[in-house]
Parts: sequence; C-alpha cells; structure tokens
Amino acid sequence: MIGLLLIVLLIGGGLVFPTWTPGIKGSNSVSILKQITINGTRQEVMIRGMDRSNPLVIFVHGGPGVPETPYVRKYQNLLEQNFTVVQYDQRGSGKSYHFSEDYSNLTSELLVEDLLTLTEYLEQEFGQKKVLLIGHSYGTYIATQAVSKAPDKFSAYIGIGQTANWVNSELESLQFMIDQARLAGNNAEAEELEHLREPVTTGDAISPRDKISKYGGSVRQIDDITDLFKGLLFGTEYNLLDAVRFFKGNSISELNLQPELSEHDITELVDHMDIPVYFVMGKYDLMTSVSEARKYLDELEAPYKEFVVFDQSAHYPQFEEKEKFAQWLNETWAKLPQ
Repeated sequence: MIGLLLIVLLIGGGLVFPTWTPGIKGSNSVSILKQITINGTRQEVMIRGMDRSNPLVIFVHGGPGVPETPYVRKYQNLLEQNFTVVQYDQRGSGKSYHFSEDYSNLTSELLVEDLLTLTEYLEQEFGQKKVLLIGHSYGTYIATQAVSKAPDKFSAYIGIGQTANWVNSELESLQFMIDQARLAGNNAEAEELEHLREPVTTGDAISPRDKISKYGGSVRQIDDITDLFKGLLFGTEYNLLDAVRFFKGNSISELNLQPELSEHDITELVDHMDIPVYFVMGKYDLMTSVSEARKYLDELEAPYKEFVVFDQSAHYPQFEEKEKFAQWLNETWAKLPQ
C-alpha cells in the first residue's frame, strides 16, 4: 500500500509540477517560458538568449503538432549566443493544447495568423522592426505563407526541410523505401509498401514515417525519439500533464492539418517572396524531398535565394550538425541588409 501510494503521489506531482526554462548568465540575458494570448487562445512561448538586444529568430515547428520545446535547448545553445531564439507551441499543440477548447476548425490559415500576431508581439516587446523567420518541416508550410502575406515583418526566410510538391515528395520517399526493402531481401515489406502507391498518389496517405526512420531518412546523427521522451518526462519545460497535451494535440493536429498539404500545394500557394530566401536541407532527408525543394526554389521568385545542403544530416540539420548550422546562420545573418 505504501509503494502504491508513493507511485500515485509521484504521478500526481508530475502532472502538476511547475515548469520553467533555466536561466542564462548575463545582465541582459533573457530566459522566458510563458503563455501569451494570441488571437483568442493561450499559446506557450519560450524565449532564450545571451543578450535580449540580439536579433530575434522565430522557429516554427513541424509535425503537424510536434513542438520541439521539450528538448530543443540542447541543440540551440550556440544560437543563443548571438540571437534571441523564440520557440513556440502552435495552437492546439503541446502546451498550447487546452482540453476545454474546440480544435475542429484548426487550419493552416489560423496558424499563419497566429504566427503573424506573435511576430508583432515580439517586435514590440523587444523593440525590433523585423525578425528572422525559420520554419522546419511542416512549419515551412506555415512560415512560407506568413512571409508571402506579410514580408515587411521579416528580414529573411529560412526553410529547413522545406515542403514543396507534397505528393511528389511522398512518392519519392515511398520508392526509396521500396528499393531499400528489396535490397535487404525483405520482399514482403516491399510489397506492403507498394500497396500504398495509389493512396499516396491521390493524397489520401503518406509514406510511413517509421519506415523512413528505419532507412535513415529521418535522422542520422541524433536520436530524436529519445530526446523527445527525455524532454517530456524529465525536462523542466514540460510536466506529465503537458506530455498528455503533447500527444493529444499531435493526433488532432495531424487529423485536421495533414490533408491540406496535398489539397493546397505550397508551390501553388506561394510562387514569390519579397525577402531573401534560403532552403536548408539534409542530404539524406526523406521526410521532405531534397530534389522537390530544389525544384521549388528554382521556380520561386525572390530578390535573393540560396539552396544549402548539409552532407551529414537527414531531416534535422539544425540539430544533427548544430555547430555547422550555427556558424552558417551567423555568417548568413552578417551578409543580410540590416
């Protein structure tokens, strides 16, 4: 009975345990974890940096509905030296999921408006006219539309694991997995994957993410799943109730937002941007096609555009090669018109 009581107390304490983000040494540093009201709903924002006067960078997470707040600190510590880094849990995701709210009307358009409102809040809070916007994976679908709608708010756009023609990208991933399964002599798996070709072509299905991970198309240099669960269970930014929110929000976000990727292709929604554009891809990325992203950038109209490939990475070059990415970002920022 005592053991059972202790377990109950531990779980109960974990559900309501206060959360925070650790401080950063420095008289002008910033380390904030809080909820702010954005377009009628509370959303979680984490802001960290050595000097709050440094340029603002907003990261737009992917998924849909997969915030990186629980574990991202270990990968952005170098960025915090020269930038004020903003991570936020999108509407209905992670700590921004609220059990009492109805998310049946969740759309990418809502997330774009949320991002623009957040940008305005940050620019006023930190006294800056523009921010550097970075989208990752599904987050590029949101960030690209935000730049197209309000380019004056941003100094430049960086798309990591940039979404492009969604169906073509998924078919490329599917074919790679089929080829790899056959090379491994796993004909049964190859046939199972082959049955997905038609629904993937029509946009009714996506290539199975577990198989993409199995064949090295998700990560190469890190263990993102372990990072996530460590962050959810033992990190300071999330407690156990937040972990429940994370998985609940992910399921709802995928259900509502995933179909838009094929129904409203980003290459048709946004064909030009009025600010410098950078697509940053991992060489081995099969979550978002490198070749389709290159095609998209070739066709995209922009005052300046650059395609960057990280040779040791898959879908997370900003994590898998964090030192190289931090150096690249510093150099890229230095070249931008201030």
